[in-house]
This record gives sequence, C-alpha cells and structure tokens, in this order.
Amino acid sequence: MSNFWITSILISLFLLLGFASTAVSQSLNPEPQSNALICEQQLTPQIDRILSRSQFKRFRWGISIKTLSPNRELYRRDAEHYFIPASTVKLMTTAATLSQLPVDYRISTSIYGDAKGNLYIVGRGDPSLTTTQLKDLAKQLKDKGITQVNQLIADPGYFPGFAVHPNWDWEDIQAGYGAPVNSLILNQNSIDLILSPQSINQPLKVTWVRPQQGKGWQIRNKTITVSKNQREFVEIGRDLTQPIIDVSGQLRVGSEPEPVYAAVVEPTKNFIEEFRQILERQGIRVLKTSIISTSQYSNPELARVKSPPLAKLIQTTNLDSNNIFAEALLRILGVQQPSLDAVETGLTAMQTILTRLGVDPEGYRLVDGSGLSRQNLVSPEALTQVLVGMANSPQFESYQNSLSVAGETGTLKRRFQETTAAGIVYAKTGTLTGISALAGYIYPPYYQPLVFSILVNHSNLSTAELRQAIDQIVILLSQLKVC
Repeated sequence: MSNFWITSILISLFLLLGFASTAVSQSLNPEPQSNALICEQQLTPQIDRILSRSQFKRFRWGISIKTLSPNRELYRRDAEHYFIPASTVKLMTTAATLSQLPVDYRISTSIYGDAKGNLYIVGRGDPSLTTTQLKDLAKQLKDKGITQVNQLIADPGYFPGFAVHPNWDWEDIQAGYGAPVNSLILNQNSIDLILSPQSINQPLKVTWVRPQQGKGWQIRNKTITVSKNQREFVEIGRDLTQPIIDVSGQLRVGSEPEPVYAAVVEPTKNFIEEFRQILERQGIRVLKTSIISTSQYSNPELARVKSPPLAKLIQTTNLDSNNIFAEALLRILGVQQPSLDAVETGLTAMQTILTRLGVDPEGYRLVDGSGLSRQNLVSPEALTQVLVGMANSPQFESYQNSLSVAGETGTLKRRFQETTAAGIVYAKTGTLTGISALAGYIYPPYYQPLVFSILVNHSNLSTAELRQAIDQIVILLSQLKVC
C-alpha cells in the first residue's frame, strides 16, 4: 500500500468521440458548487439528487464507484448492466496491450530489396508513421547508393481482415476519426484540411495541409463566416462514390483556423504514391508501383524506421482519444496468433488478458478497439474492474500517465477548471451522439483513492449538458472526507 501511495504522488507531480462532426465548442464547466467536504454517507443522496432531475428521467445511467484499495463499493446504479461505452473502450484496449507487450515495444516499418531491383515496403501497422519517416526511409536507401527502383511493391498483408470496420456507421467512415486501419498507415490515413474564416457571410477558406492530396478531389464548400456572437461548428464528409469532399458549418469572423479531417479512400495506394514521390525527390527513379501481399522476405532489409515506444503510443490513444491508434493496437494483439481477421483474434486476446486482470468476461461484448461502434456493450462495473486490475499491475504508471488530467491535459483540459476535481482526476472520456461517459481514477485529498465509471445512454440532450451532470458527480467524489 505504501508503494502505491508513493507512486500515486509521483505520478500526480509528473503528469501532464468519436463523434460524427468536428465541433468547435467550449466545454462547459459544471455549475458553481460548494467546496465543502462531504462524508461518505452523504454521497448516495447527493448523486441521486443529480440523477433525479426531470431532464434525465428518460435516460439510462450506469455508475460504479469504488475505493481502490481495499476494493469497496461506494455507489452503484445499474453497474452490472450493458451500456454503449463509446471511447471508454480504449481503457480496455490499452490495458490489454500494456499487459501483453513491453512498454518499450516499437512497431517497425521495413524495406527489403531483391536481385531484380525491386523494393518491398512492409508495414506492421504503425499508426504514428508520417511523411517524415518516409523521408527517413528514402534517405537510408539513397545512402546505400540506390538510384533506381524497377518495381516499388507495397505489402498490406500484415493485418488480415477488413481495413474499414463493417460495424462502423456510414458517416463515421467518411471522417478522419473513422479512417481505415491497414498495415501501411500514413499520416493516420487522413485527408487534412484547414478551414479559415473570411469576411462575414463569405465561405470559409479551404486549404490543403498536404497539397499533393488535393489532386483529383473536388471540394463542396457549404460553409459561412459568421459574426462574433454566433456559435461555431464545422463538419466534414466524403462522398463514397465520387472524389468529392463536403465541408459545412460556420466559424466566427477573426477566429482561429480550424483543422478538419476526412478518411482516405485507398490507404495502401495513398501510402505507395506518397512514398514514390518522396523517393523521386531524393533522386531515386521509380519505374513501376504495385500492391502485393506476401509473407516471404528472405532478401536483406535495406531500411527501417520504428514507432515511438508502446507507452507513448498508449498515451496518444487515451490522451487524444485517437481511434486509429486504438484500432492498430487491437490488431497488433491479434497478429500475435495466426489469423484470417486480426480484429477477431485481437478481441479474443483482449478477453484472455482482461480476465487475468480480474475483469468478468460476461461484463462486456466488444466488436472494435476504439469504441466507435454502437454494437460495443460494456457494464460500468467492467470498467472499474479494468481500472483496479491495472492499478495492481507493474504497468500502472504507464497506464495512468496515458489518461487525461482534469482541467489540465487531453480531452479533460477544458473540463473541471477551477473546481476541487482539477488536477486529481485521471480519466478517459467517451462521446457519441446521445452518449457520454467518463471513467478513471480520482485522488481526493481527504479520502482514499477511488475508481469510477459513469455512463449515460439514450439521451437527447447536448454533449455539454451531459458532461455537466457527470462532472458534478465527479466533483462530489473529489470532496469526500473521512468521517
């Protein structure tokens, strides 16, 4: 117990939707509340008072709140029932990955050559790979004296199965947060645009972040610049039958430009075409490109780049709620065993690992690793079991370091500011239309550490209104004292 407290204190000193539209919004802090401390016996009636408000009467609330050590229940509401968890699924995916692989595990992307002058690009699902790493690979080849490639071959076969998840909603797979997940991921498989306000009533200016991506695409711009007192929002979609990107919404005159992201259509082709251009800029002529899946590489490795260590990938997954990182990690778990579908074997591996952590396998049913699918089902109790299991594991520091800190970092940076919860809550958010969730650890200064999961489903309120109620409950937890 003493080691746990020491670790918790050191971590506290050291630490820093997926949704169908990209909203430009200011997250609301909870309504002003008293900073008065409360006793444990006051907790249940005060939470019940929040949940009994008339605007919540048709919603489903699931809550599990426990002390961390010893593991004792403080509050539950439908804690054993299934809820759509949204991105709190990432708590499970990252817990399983950290429990299975070393924290310094890195994902390699390699280039092999043969005697015929062909180069094979072999990706292993590194979600962090960018144009910068491709330039590094090209330089390594140039330094080896390579000036011509007869055939540049991309091998997409490391992740068997579908790149586009069959259970994701139609609108989600158009957006950058729902990009396809394949073995050769580049720039998170997204098409990146910047929307900039102009004069009032003028459309927003649309700029390609990487101009070469604009070739062959048409932009349907349905945006407008509005006055300073109007609300802001932007949305992006992609026509699934034609090379057309739709942008809509509005930004205030004089406001900061807003990045938006659409999903690439053919990720492996996108990868190899980008790499071909980079090679040619390095003075390496490419005569032909092709895409072939093969597992035989007896030829020498000519170049290699590696991802950041697993601990850093996990941090990006949870802190930024990054879907493509989560899905790549799930598939990496899956390819540890022979498979026809890396998602299915990844989910099977997850269940085995989480069971060892003390998570009831009947407490959840998952179909992806990011939480974007509405077919995921998780009980609030299963989430607190994950949190407790990881708190008792050697990987706890890396795990908690990956979570957002209330009022300070990640998806909680704008929440809990100037409240008693600021700086002492480490949690993962979850958001889909009609769904909001929060689960994590909290260290009340006058009480023992807690784990909690709060999920609300079937709501017609705005995300901001749901978060406000969730945050009020968490603030109550931060005010607990020993009585």
